[in-house]
Amino acid sequence: MIDAKQEGHPWMAKAFGRYLLDWEQQRCDEAVADIFGYHSVQLGWPLLQALRHNRMPNRWVAAQNTDWNLELGACQVPDGVQLLCAPEALPFAESSVDLLVLPHTLEHCQDPHAALREAVRVLVPEGRLLLFGLNPYSLWGLQHGLERVPEPGLNAWRGLPYWRVRDWLQVLAMDVMAADFGCHAPALEAPAWLQRWRWMDRLGNKAWPVLGGAYCVLAVKKVHGMRLLEPAWRKRAPAAQARPAAACQQAPQRKEI
Repeated sequence: MIDAKQEGHPWMAKAFGRYLLDWEQQRCDEAVADIFGYHSVQLGWPLLQALRHNRMPNRWVAAQNTDWNLELGACQVPDGVQLLCAPEALPFAESSVDLLVLPHTLEHCQDPHAALREAVRVLVPEGRLLLFGLNPYSLWGLQHGLERVPEPGLNAWRGLPYWRVRDWLQVLAMDVMAADFGCHAPALEAPAWLQRWRWMDRLGNKAWPVLGGAYCVLAVKKVHGMRLLEPAWRKRAPAAQARPAAACQQAPQRKEI
């Protein structure tokens, strides 16, 4: 159910915005349930309850500037948000976060590559990164490119391709564990018409999975181990060499005739 506060968000003004929220909520519930640690952070889109099924003792929800609804008379912080920060400069120590969720955070920052580097910095070794994005190479991207959706609307045409995000993660020593695509139905505003096209989700997952309107990526931070080389304080004794066995020479025996 979408409450009155969520209806005020610009992304929730149309049916495909709620359709996207439902799909990402299901992906989050499945992904974060078995991730353990001490500290988990969600940065961006507070309407998505990404950490509700996570069992870490410390869970925070952070918002960026684009999460504020500037159209309201009183600009207020969204409900459930503990802090406001910029994705390019997170207020966390290095290697201090076990799980970081970025729902469309890279798409709404000035330098997405810098924001991704900052996310990798705050993750602990073997920490998990779950991010969501809009796929420009999809039916949604084609529709939004022709319609020229204004900001801050939901615009897949200006989204980051999955292949580019995957390459950035590999450069930053992040291993992609899983990737999923969804929202194959057209981006329609009327709920009734969107419901009639939901059959494309079943067909798209089998026929053209990488052409979904949205994608999610689960990656893990890998840190190469080190082995300390100790100085050779003592010289090792040379290994004993086996001496060749001496040949036994017997004197010729005299035979009596």
